[in-house]
Amino acid sequence: MKYIFFGLSISVLVSCSEANQEKPLEQLDKKSAREVVLVTETKGDSVLHITKQHIWFNGEKIADKSDTIITAKRVNTWSVGDTAQTLSEVPIYVTVQ
Repeated sequence: MKYIFFGLSISVLVSCSEANQEKPLEQLDKKSAREVVLVTETKGDSVLHITKQHIWFNGEKIADKSDTIITAKRVNTWSVGDTAQTLSEVPIYVTVQ
């Protein structure tokens, strides 16, 4: 019985270690995919939040789109939060649907 348990635990560990390996983005299949690039640039007193999208379907690029949101470098608020931090240093959170 303990040999079966030992063999089962080893097979679970091996399968879990193989499942966690990630492929680099360059090796992913782009036949049907969407590539999204997020860029933050600072220009004077403004911060540009740029989103670029490339969409492939059946191995053919069907769309390119770029959006830009412009915000102030420093946000004036009444809260006592970290006033030294600028919007170019704020983390980016992405939701994929």
